[in-house]
Amino acid sequence: MSDARFEDGGEAPLRLAAFDDEDIAVISALVQDAVFPITEVAWQKTERRFAILLNRFRWEDAGAAESRGRDFERVQSVLTIENVRNVQSDGIDQQDRDQVMSLLSISWIDGDTPSGRVLLTLAGDGAIAVDVEAAELMLRDVTRPYRAPSGQAPRHED
Repeated sequence: MSDARFEDGGEAPLRLAAFDDEDIAVISALVQDAVFPITEVAWQKTERRFAILLNRFRWEDAGAAESRGRDFERVQSVLTIENVRNVQSDGIDQQDRDQVMSLLSISWIDGDTPSGRVLLTLAGDGAIAVDVEAAELMLRDVTRPYRAPSGQAPRHED
């Protein structure tokens, strides 16, 4: 009998929560290269929630797809940030309702414990800063995976 491998796992949708910088780093790795139109970004002030509907590359499946010669996949996921005090953006034309953004990373910046800032770094020098009372993020897949339109894994220039 051999050990179980990650590739042998089920195809269940992701549902992950993050409550500290280490958890946020895991979610950041999973949403790297996610794309989303500006129209899918929402700050629900009265609920103190910030949310984005992302089209994320399935990094957790990329190795299996490549080794088995099958298509790379994307999936629609909702990223929510709770306990939001304020949201700021930089390098984003909020009047351009047709723009599509690419998420590079999510990081945590400590404030007065337990508060802090969730920083979403975007391609093209854009950023969204979400000030929170405490770290509470959720990443949840909401559709079945679909073939990545390019058929390729995202590439990074060094």
